[in-house]
Amino acid sequence: MLQHFSYKPMYAHTQLPGWSFSFFFRNARYTGEYLPDGTIVWTDAEPPEEENVKKMVHELMTFHVYE
Repeated sequence: MLQHFSYKPMYAHTQLPGWSFSFFFRNARYTGEYLPDGTIVWTDAEPPEEENVKKMVHELMTFHVYE
């Protein structure tokens, strides 16, 4: 389960899509970029169980950004 998930637009005052996000997973902090096509680019190390974590990030971004 992801904890303390937060996100913000990558580009201030523009219409360009893209978001930076961060969260804690298994007591470690991870950061990344969520691109308009749904691609996730990790800016730090990749988390364990990466595919499961990506699914959780997609669900959260869909809920917060696209709805």
